[in-house]
This record gives sequence, structure tokens and C-alpha cells, in this order.
Amino acid sequence: MRKLLVVLMAFSMLLLLAACGGGGDAVDETAVGGDAARGERLYNQTVIGSASAPGCITCHSLEPDVVLVGPSHAGLASRAGNYVPGMSAEEFLRQSIVDPDAHVVEGFPAGVMYQNYGQDLAAPQIDDLVAFMLTLE
Repeated sequence: MRKLLVVLMAFSMLLLLAACGGGGDAVDETAVGGDAARGERLYNQTVIGSASAPGCITCHSLEPDVVLVGPSHAGLASRAGNYVPGMSAEEFLRQSIVDPDAHVVEGFPAGVMYQNYGQDLAAPQIDDLVAFMLTLE
């Protein structure tokens, strides 16, 4: 049922994009399509996803230099595009959510961050989280 819902949502988005796109311009698939306000609400929940995993705010502070479990997310939007050469901030943040050990920030151990957000969160929720995190300058 969940997969069907995700497919229907993706199909609906494609129809919407096609209706609004007009002249056949290519769609930038790396553009952020989430809603930062929804992402902020999700980010601040103590548990998220279908498995009631720890929410972002449980392990990441929004205060500069305050470390809870993971690195502070204060100024994250400004830093995220600099961690991996050739990878945009949006790409880095998205991959950090769905594959947390792909790029571990120096000074923090691999395997600590919950590993299944990519399965437990719907694609629009991930988009929303990324959109919010891109506001953290």
C-alpha cells in the first residue's frame, strides 16, 4: 500500500510538472522540490518515519558548536556544498539522509546515525527535510 501511494504521488508530481512546464524545457532533477516549513516541523519531531526513528533534533543541535550526538546543523547550508568536491549542498544533504555513512563528517564515527531513513521516510518528507536544511545558514 505504501509503495502504491509513493508511486501515485510521484506520478501526480510528474503530471503537475508536465502541465506547468510548457515548452519542453528539461526539468532540473537536482532542484529542491520540498517545503521548508514542513521540513522544519519534521526536523523538530523527536521521532519520525514509519519505524519511529529518532528525529533530527534528537541528535543534531541548531546552535553553533553545540554537539549532542552528531555535528551541529547551525550553518549547515553553507557547509554542505563543501564537504564533497563536485557535490551540491542539496545532493550532500539528501545522500546524508538516505545513506548516512556515505560521507561521515570528520570527528564523528560511522554507524551512529540511524541507517534506514531512506526506507522509513517518504520521498516528499526527505525533500522537505532537505529544503529546510538548506535554510540553515
